[in-house]
Amino acid sequence: MPSQLHEALLQLFRNRPLLAPELLRDALHVALPKFTEARIDSADLTDVQPAEYRADMVVLLLDGVPVLGIVVEVQLSRDERKRFVWPVYAATLRARLECPVCLLVVTADEAIARWAARPIEIGNGSRLVPLVLRPSGVPEVTDEVQAQSDPELAVLSAMAHGKDVDTEKSVQIALAARSAALGLDQDRSRLYFDLVLTHLSEAARRALQAMDPMKYEFQSDFARHYIALGQAQGEVRGRAAVIARQLAVRFGPLTQQAATRIAEASVAELDEIGERLLTALSLDDALGSR
Repeated sequence: MPSQLHEALLQLFRNRPLLAPELLRDALHVALPKFTEARIDSADLTDVQPAEYRADMVVLLLDGVPVLGIVVEVQLSRDERKRFVWPVYAATLRARLECPVCLLVVTADEAIARWAARPIEIGNGSRLVPLVLRPSGVPEVTDEVQAQSDPELAVLSAMAHGKDVDTEKSVQIALAARSAALGLDQDRSRLYFDLVLTHLSEAARRALQAMDPMKYEFQSDFARHYIALGQAQGEVRGRAAVIARQLAVRFGPLTQQAATRIAEASVAELDEIGERLLTALSLDDALGSR
């Protein structure tokens, strides 16, 4: 199931269809055909086969007729299955539009970007090379005038560079993105403010809030979910580490299978393991069955 961050990133592209070709041109230096319009097209790429294929988004560039189809995929983790379906997306869209197509993969992590950028060998020398937008490749939007003319790019810039070691630069980018968001409708403004804040380092966030007498707080459902999820995940990881140490003290070094079992356990499952640990005669008894 797509995460809220996945959906928030896609919303930037939905709100501004020109964002995809702008990034291809300016960040990835792709030569684009002449076009007069960019619009969101159907992402249903199912052909006559019974399997259903649905990309995250398709952006269509037109100059009277379609001149380029852009498959936009937001990828937040490794998924080897994508390396089989991405060529299907490209081929099916090309057949539907009867024009050139490309695959733009947007990532929030440099390691995922390196994985996604590997050419996909289709066979007999044919290959698909994804165009990957990694965080370090997103333009740094520090000018408020530029940010106001392209709010979605400004927000994407703040998300990509909010944790840079150069705190001053991160704050400058965040200020430009916030300025751009001020002129938008209330829902977009709240979401964009929160996307900026959730991707700032703690030092940059403190510096930004020190400049704001209102001490801006998270407002959107996305941010509340994002922060709560981070806190919950931290609680689970901490509890899992304690249980793992207790098991190791009682039964010796843990096997890889046992370590994986603990790492994947929920809070309730960890509590049950902790209770069994008091009387269990073996590691298997403590872990119980799933």
